Amino acid sequence: MTNVSFIAKQVYDLIEPILNEMRFELVDVEYLSDHGRWVLRIYIDRDGGVTLDDCAMVSGELGDLIDMKNFIEHEYVLEVSSPGLNRPLKKEADFIRVMGRKIKVKTRTPVDGKRNFIGILKDFKEGRLTIEHEGGLVILAWGDLEKSNLVYEFND
Repeated sequence: MTNVSFIAKQVYDLIEPILNEMRFELVDVEYLSDHGRWVLRIYIDRDGGVTLDDCAMVSGELGDLIDMKNFIEHEYVLEVSSPGLNRPLKKEADFIRVMGRKIKVKTRTPVDGKRNFIGILKDFKEGRLTIEHEGGLVILAWGDLEKSNLVYEFND
């Protein structure tokens, strides 16, 4: 685990129970260098969506706590936002929630010569996703996913 992912994991573990108490879901934590500055990005969600005021409140609640823990030894910018329309799928519950919808996944290792798949999530059980895509059905191991997102489809 790199230092960057270790910091993101420490922050995730620290703030998840606090956000749960505040009735927010912690979707993801990213810690990265963006145009020469370090950014700690926290993605939150809740039923009905997240407002700008929600993000500001969460930022105010968590900023000092994260600083007190000294996970990050240099200056950084804290950003709190909603996951957006193409929400990342990280937890098993995320996949169960989007069953029957279009998702995009990237695997760590090739499956049938491909690493990228876009299609309808047909099933998720016992650590395996079944996706219907233009090539038919493909079964992927959840543990082999590098990245996965909901694909938002606008209705005509």
